[in-house]
Amino acid sequence: MIESYLAIIIGLGLLTFGADRFVEGAAATANNCGIPPLLVGLTIVGFATSAPEMLVASVASLNGNPSIAVGNAIGSNIANIGLVIGVTAVILPLEVHSRVLLREFPIMFACMLLALTLCWDGELTFDDGLVLFFGLVILIAATTWLGMSGKTRDPLSEEMEHHLAGGMSTVRALIWLGIGFGMLLLGSNALVDGAVAVATYFGVSDLVIGLTIVAIGTSLPELAASVASALKGEPDIALGNVIGSNMFNILGVMALPALLHPSALEPGVMSRDFPVMVGLSILLFAAASGWRRDGRISRLEGIGFLLAFGTYQWLLYVTS
Repeated sequence: MIESYLAIIIGLGLLTFGADRFVEGAAATANNCGIPPLLVGLTIVGFATSAPEMLVASVASLNGNPSIAVGNAIGSNIANIGLVIGVTAVILPLEVHSRVLLREFPIMFACMLLALTLCWDGELTFDDGLVLFFGLVILIAATTWLGMSGKTRDPLSEEMEHHLAGGMSTVRALIWLGIGFGMLLLGSNALVDGAVAVATYFGVSDLVIGLTIVAIGTSLPELAASVASALKGEPDIALGNVIGSNMFNILGVMALPALLHPSALEPGVMSRDFPVMVGLSILLFAAASGWRRDGRISRLEGIGFLLAFGTYQWLLYVTS
């Protein structure tokens, strides 16, 4: 068991550091290619921050553990809101200024509705995977249009310009991109191997391992990025990291186990995990859109998200 725990720790370390390098390399490469900063924030960063989940889902599915991939997709979305937004808001309340981000929320809910509809029969089939993948293509097109259609400058665009202002040569960006991807691949294999061994030893289902250890581990890059963005005075980037990652998770990450290893879903996915993910998403929208004031996620609301996340982890422990 010591080897399994060590594999998990090494995997988490590689994923966290590798994801940071991968995101920075991807953003700088896109910026150097002339992609507008707003599109970098809406698409490139969102896709890059979901790279750990996608690689873990691929490795788990190919190894015959699709429930880890499903748990990772849903669990990461829950962790992104409950843990990442919760910790970030407690450290520094998030002032939400971007109208574009608020317009992304309906797209995020549409992604969840699509996934919910496909999973309603209790199975994740190859055809479901094709639909989710096609939805991912539409998502990228929709967010691209959303970023290009604004007639006025959006705060998210200004924050991304400031974030990318330091500049990075294309060669250096590509090197970081390659190093980051390599570390993500190694970290994914180590994390999945360790997680499967722990699940087998304790008799815990793959789904629960995916919802806990794996989901929290693959959300650490989002946590680090969001906290760093908030401390730099870039709250819209902090929120954008979460919204973008959640949309790519529900479509891109969920598509992988369906395409690589179609299987039946464990009952808890629909009765427990999906409702929690949707409920937290609604609460995040209510806080960010300013349901009782200008959009501001306060420390008190951050504590509320953390308590909700802690309660969900306790519920997993009890029901497993």
